[in-house]
Amino acid sequence: MEKKNYSDAMKQLEDIVRRMESGELDIDSLTKELKTAQSLIKLCKDKLYKTEEEINKIMETGEITK
Repeated sequence: MEKKNYSDAMKQLEDIVRRMESGELDIDSLTKELKTAQSLIKLCKDKLYKTEEEINKIMETGEITK
């Protein structure tokens, strides 16, 4: 999967959920989309975790790092 930012990943997840809920996906597509969704969820969780760590570090030290 190419690198995505959080917003793009969330938009793609929302699209997958919409298509699942509408019954738009056949069983083969559903399997593929579920795997994609799983990867996107992991990406989002990782980005949120990293951001939380950075915020905590800033709060503790007052320093912003890149």
